[in-house]
Amino acid sequence: MKVTWSHSALKDYESCARKYYEVTVLKKHKFQETEQTRYGKELHKAADRYVKGGPLPAQFRFMQPTLDALKAKRGTKHTELQLALDVDLKPCKWFDKDLVWVRGIIDLLILDGDVAWVIDYKTGSNKYPDKDQLDLMALLTFAHYPDVKKVNAGLLFVVKETMTKHKVEVENAESIWWDYRERVAKIEAAHTNNVWNPTQSGLCPWCPVKTCEFHPEH
Repeated sequence: MKVTWSHSALKDYESCARKYYEVTVLKKHKFQETEQTRYGKELHKAADRYVKGGPLPAQFRFMQPTLDALKAKRGTKHTELQLALDVDLKPCKWFDKDLVWVRGIIDLLILDGDVAWVIDYKTGSNKYPDKDQLDLMALLTFAHYPDVKKVNAGLLFVVKETMTKHKVEVENAESIWWDYRERVAKIEAAHTNNVWNPTQSGLCPWCPVKTCEFHPEH
């Protein structure tokens, strides 16, 4: 069966198939907003408005030098850009449920000829940067903007004031896509066989699936 996925959904499945099934497939557990997620949402909105020419709220002024440097870059800028592809890697509409295979949102995309910059704002720790996300954002960029041949991507840890950089060339896109197809195939197989095995980890105490044998409250 065809699975519609995103970077976060794929990581959720690979982290724990049981949680993915309960939360994403069955939708038995509503998202619970925390102080951290609320802060991240507000920061993304503030950065979006500022890059577009709006004011920057006082609580996020610490970002201004970095955002000013990004605004000064040459090229066409897109913020909070929603990109979707069908299973043949052709661009499609975000909400076209019959066609969409993969979705991704780019916090800031700067297009300058055959080069693009992809920036993702992070409010958490920079200890374990996940460049995997940057690969997917680069692939979505290549598919939607065929003139782009190279993507300079970065995870911008705004609180830590550091950036993890990553480059992707268009000639490597096919091999990266095959890696994703193999990973998504495991989710498809789980749907087909209806097998959703749990994975025990240090995150189990915070998991909403309290019926799981690995949850402390089980």
